[in-house]
Amino acid sequence: MKIYYDNEVSLDAVKDKVIAVIGYGSQGRAQALNMRDSGLNVILGLRPDGRSWKKAIEDNMNVKTIEEAAKEADIIHMLIPDEVQPIVYKKYIEKHLTEGKTLSFSHGYNIHYGLIIPPDNVNVTMVAPKAPGVKVRETYLEGFGVPGLVAVEQDYTGNALDIALGMAKAIGLTRVGVIKTTFKEETETDLFGEQVVLCGGVTELIKAAFETLVEAGYSPEMAYFETCHELKLIVDLIYQRGLEGMWQSVSNTAEYGGLTRRKRVINEESRKAMKEILKEIQEGDFAKEWSLENQAGAVKLNALRRLEREHLIEKVGKRLRKMCGLEK
Repeated sequence: MKIYYDNEVSLDAVKDKVIAVIGYGSQGRAQALNMRDSGLNVILGLRPDGRSWKKAIEDNMNVKTIEEAAKEADIIHMLIPDEVQPIVYKKYIEKHLTEGKTLSFSHGYNIHYGLIIPPDNVNVTMVAPKAPGVKVRETYLEGFGVPGLVAVEQDYTGNALDIALGMAKAIGLTRVGVIKTTFKEETETDLFGEQVVLCGGVTELIKAAFETLVEAGYSPEMAYFETCHELKLIVDLIYQRGLEGMWQSVSNTAEYGGLTRRKRVINEESRKAMKEILKEIQEGDFAKEWSLENQAGAVKLNALRRLEREHLIEKVGKRLRKMCGLEK
């Protein structure tokens, strides 16, 4: 694995380029502002009637329509949601992706699954911060940064990696370290982590534990504190000190109970399900399902959102988060 640091990377490949950031959400705003503040020529491609347009103007950004930005730019950096990228690309960007330009992403999804197929005479690169946009901006302003990834899917000009690394430096990622990866590896591991642990696995584990306590007659408030609220404390310890550091920071009772019982929860059946989910990601089944879901108007997603919103843990949690000063 190759890791690039600040002193190894130059802005030379990007300092004279026009970089169009398409989208101004959490990542779009952070990355655009950081690159601008690093001295790069950044423009934004946004919908004139979109919510981000006004915010971008307030931030003194050079704002254009998506099509105008794509036409003017040397580097087009796609930071709109995965599900709308193919439509926007086809409608506004494809015709302006002329020879020698660079099409850049922060997630390999649409390239890896063939939902966007760029011409052969352009670069296709990735610059991906491994943190939420607010953290990307916050740490940059503090003179530090967050780690990131770079990848090159297509190197037409011969310096596509230098372009990706230059952008990474301007965003502040090389201050911490940037790992070179591939579109395939980034996409498949990212989806797997989201589905099995970070978003899917952990929320279902919390809900199942909460329901178990409530069904056994314990108060929902106690169940919430023990299965959800305190999770942040443990995650912070793991984030800062690793698994061993976390075990050293909890009581011996908690350590023994956790180590001796955890495989009864995450067992062979769980591992089998993980392998099945990974296979669905690798073979493109999940990507096909997600495309069909969007074509159908996200009916299933909206129904699942409603069920999550109406769950008892959310009603109890909202009240307790207000009590703790975490939510207004």
